[in-house]
Amino acid sequence: MAKIVGIDLGTTNSLVAIVNDGVPKVLAGRDGMTLVPSVISFDESGAVQVGHAAKETQVEKSRNTIFSIKRFMGKGIDDVREDLALLPFEVAPDSEHIIRLKIFGRDYTPPELSAFILRELKRNAEAALGEEVVNAVITVPAYFNDAQRQATKDAGRIAGLDVLRIVNEPTAASLAYGLQEKKQGTIAVYDFGGGTFDISILKLSEGIFEVLSTSGDTHLGGDDIDERLIRLVMSELKQTPDVHQIQAIRKAVNLAKEELSRKDSSQIAVDALGYHKHLTRSEFNALIEPIIERTLTPCRQAMKDAGIKAPDVDEVVMVGGSTRIPLVRERVQDLFGRVPHTELNPDEVVALGAAVQADILAGGKRDMLLLDVTPLSLGIETVGGVLSKIIPRNSTIPASATEMFTTFVDGQTNVKIHVLQGERELVKDSRSLAQFELKDIPPMVAGMPRIEVKFLIDADGILSVSAQEMRTGKYASIEVKPTYGLTDEQVEQMILDSFEYAEADIEARQVIEARNEAQTVLAATAKGLEDEEYNNLSSDEKEEITAATQYLQKTLSAEDHRAIRDAIDRLSHATMRLAELIMNAAISKALKDKRVREIQ
Repeated sequence: MAKIVGIDLGTTNSLVAIVNDGVPKVLAGRDGMTLVPSVISFDESGAVQVGHAAKETQVEKSRNTIFSIKRFMGKGIDDVREDLALLPFEVAPDSEHIIRLKIFGRDYTPPELSAFILRELKRNAEAALGEEVVNAVITVPAYFNDAQRQATKDAGRIAGLDVLRIVNEPTAASLAYGLQEKKQGTIAVYDFGGGTFDISILKLSEGIFEVLSTSGDTHLGGDDIDERLIRLVMSELKQTPDVHQIQAIRKAVNLAKEELSRKDSSQIAVDALGYHKHLTRSEFNALIEPIIERTLTPCRQAMKDAGIKAPDVDEVVMVGGSTRIPLVRERVQDLFGRVPHTELNPDEVVALGAAVQADILAGGKRDMLLLDVTPLSLGIETVGGVLSKIIPRNSTIPASATEMFTTFVDGQTNVKIHVLQGERELVKDSRSLAQFELKDIPPMVAGMPRIEVKFLIDADGILSVSAQEMRTGKYASIEVKPTYGLTDEQVEQMILDSFEYAEADIEARQVIEARNEAQTVLAATAKGLEDEEYNNLSSDEKEEITAATQYLQKTLSAEDHRAIRDAIDRLSHATMRLAELIMNAAISKALKDKRVREIQ
């Protein structure tokens, strides 16, 4: 069977992993690094950079560098207005059901932008494995709703991946720790990442991994801590920072936050604004205490939903980069009354677990069964704007449920089925997922039709709904598509567009690699010019080296990698005799005063 990779598509960083010989391993990119920052940078030519190269441009190219896009997946403009206030992104005027970011005159949706990250992970996996990768398991926060899960699958399709399974991140983390080897027990997974938080209570019994309950907030994470620090800095400035300066502040506070996880104090230094602030860990803790407390409320709710108390929890697993913060670990230990697992790299643990799930699908492990749950209740609108729940939250999936309904008006021939998700009692407080109609019902007295509505959630947590009028046998079914804003046709068009941009992406990578090589050659040449052997060259040879060096320095700004490489070849040719002289001198010096026996 073709290789199936596991992918953690994260808010801050993303990773790809695979199981080899029974051991999960995160795959490194060509730069040797396993973490790929979830950052995408664009330039006017249409070239796209992803990962570390894009992150380097986050301050100077702030309007054209996108980050934390996971927080926008499956959401409309009203869901993220507060976030956009501190972000440099330009939102397209027609954004409503789905966010559209305008970059150099073109609109991009969150699934399209996420696809750039997934494509980079796909390339890294292919380079590491030496073969094409088309199948993947992708993780999502347990509290992602139907629209957010579908947006993630669409991102995979746009990136050229067949997403075989969507897996909850807490479940993946438990697999990474190998807790299935315990045979039985209750596990709490506390997942505090860059943009999302979830808590899941899992029960393990003889190879069956069952999620008892899950809770959380898809809009709570390390980004909120950054924003709390950003607002602190802004409140102390005598001027209102512009877009670029806010990104410089963001970078500075992020560095300080990371340092405060290791040290008792740090400096927030924003040189561009002449701002420097000494911040102690105790001051930092006081600032972020409300955010950490927000994570504990869902923990208590998840235990209540699972019907357990803290002493019933056998293991606590910490996931996500934000769990490196000492205060987070302290509060979690206090809540559950036991030291949490922190042995594995919290940035890698979800990707490793995704690889284990991928291995299960590929037939590598046959003695394990994963039973996830749906995070929110699902139902339909009934008379008076009431939400009638059909599948309650924390139901084990795959799941199906059936309810009987009837008409409210005499002679009614069409019935609108409004599918919703949420825990409140009224439609106005719930999230609309889809609407469809059961048509051509024979006219009957109100209350006479018996309409069976069936909900089905597949193993990925994706929902479909059907309806049938039982008295007459009139039947209609529909696959419910999340109403987050993209149709199948639009996704297909994005896939076609991605081929065009893939070429520009490859070109951008080649330019970056050529520039890096040019810098290395220039540095080696500068060192060679300081060597005394340089004086043994003729004036013509020296002039040729000078001209070739200046030409390469001038060509560095070119957007054509071929031009840069031609300039590298020209300088390499010009310095060939100098390299020979330096090498010969080095050998002569090494052999000086050595006997023949010593040389042998």
